[in-house]
Amino acid sequence: MPAVTVDDLSVLPRIEVRPDARRRPVMSVTDAPSGLEGEGFPVRRAFAGVDLRALDPFVHMDQMGEVEYAPGEPKGTAWHPHRGFETVTYMIDGVFAHRDSTGGGGLITNGDTQWMTAGAGILHIERPPEELVASGGLFHGIQLWVNLPSADKWVSPRYQDLRAGRVELLSSPDGGALVRVIAGVVDGHAGPGSTHTPMAMVHATLRPGAELEFPWDPSFNALVYVLAGQGAVAGTDRPIRRGQLAVLGAGDTVVVRSAARQDARSPDLEVLVLGGRPIGEPVVAYGPFVMNTRAEIAQAFEDYQRGLIGSVPVTPEEGPG
Repeated sequence: MPAVTVDDLSVLPRIEVRPDARRRPVMSVTDAPSGLEGEGFPVRRAFAGVDLRALDPFVHMDQMGEVEYAPGEPKGTAWHPHRGFETVTYMIDGVFAHRDSTGGGGLITNGDTQWMTAGAGILHIERPPEELVASGGLFHGIQLWVNLPSADKWVSPRYQDLRAGRVELLSSPDGGALVRVIAGVVDGHAGPGSTHTPMAMVHATLRPGAELEFPWDPSFNALVYVLAGQGAVAGTDRPIRRGQLAVLGAGDTVVVRSAARQDARSPDLEVLVLGGRPIGEPVVAYGPFVMNTRAEIAQAFEDYQRGLIGSVPVTPEEGPG
């Protein structure tokens, strides 16, 4: 699991926590069921079975893979529309190629993040490049849907290409954990992602036996999803393992501890920590659209069918069709 790694964590800024900080308790732990997405690539539905009110401002999240493709097996999605939210694709292993109807896109690979604001509407496609289809290889990533408040659902689409080298890197005080801040602020250190909805997104790697405690905005909710390995959350013995999501309660800090023994496949505990300021508005999500009312969903489908959400761009190689 490469993402962004550092050989010597002692060179990184150390996270500091106030002595009187309140640790967030675990409210629930759920298992992510497996499924298929797009043209048939395997995913874990990280938010399945969790009340949307506990997830707000997030709507949906898939862990894509982790899978080792044989030659000819890598799969992606067809062109499809979105409206009313932001999609965040974080590629941990492998390569994905993105294109959208505004001309945005490119390759995202180990540790890169593609942040796409669908807003009023956009068409896009995500596929492995042809060379990866031919060779096969490891594929592992995350796609997160971040809701937009009603006032921002009609903003113009926007694309952010966040390269791995721009991610803010921090260390736990004992040097046992590497923290990658992709968006938001942790202990005064800001990630590169620019978000409409105030939020934070962190990928942390904990060595066996390490404990990580870091400040978390008290106005944000807090979700801990295990990408690999096993451990505990909130500094207690509440266990959590690969493919599980912990919803945390109110407090000032998030605490994660790695089990002293990990299996050979996952030598470290890998967690994705998410949080944001709840929007508190009605959410109607159907298919590729996230709006506030059923009427707005119906309008989105009508606009898509009429070609008002965007058109598939034609490259010189493809010709006019």
